[in-house]
Amino acid sequence: MACFIVPAAEAVITTVVAKVMKSKEKEETVKVSFADGTIENATKIKFSTKLGWLNKMLWGGSALLAFEHLWHGEVVPFFPFLTAVQNGETVEMLAEMGSAGVAMAVLVTAVWVGMLVVSSIIEKRALVAPELSKAGA
Repeated sequence: MACFIVPAAEAVITTVVAKVMKSKEKEETVKVSFADGTIENATKIKFSTKLGWLNKMLWGGSALLAFEHLWHGEVVPFFPFLTAVQNGETVEMLAEMGSAGVAMAVLVTAVWVGMLVVSSIIEKRALVAPELSKAGA
C-alpha cells in the first residue's frame, strides 16, 4: 500500500544530512610509500560520499516500490494518491508502513553499514600494504 514512504522519508533525511556534511567536510589526504620508493597522495573517502551510497540505495528502492504500487493501482495520480486512504483502509496502510516499510528501511541501512565495514577494511589495507611491502624489501 504505502510501504515505500518509510524508506523515502529516510532518504529525504539522509540527503539533507549529506548536503550539510559535504559543505563542512575537508578533504583528507594521506601519503602512501611504495616498495619502489615512490610516494603518492591518497584521499580518504568522505563520510558524505558514503552517506550518498545510502541515499542512492534508498531512493532507488523507493522509486522501484512506488512504481510497483502504481502498477498495481495502489497509488493513483490524483488526490489522495493512495487508494487505501480512499477506501478507508488507513489503519491497515499504517500497519504495513510500520512493519514492511520499517523492515525495508532497516535492511537497506544494515546493508549500507556492511558496505562501510568493507570500505574501512579496504582503506586500512591500502595504507598498511605499502608499509609491509617496504619492510619486506
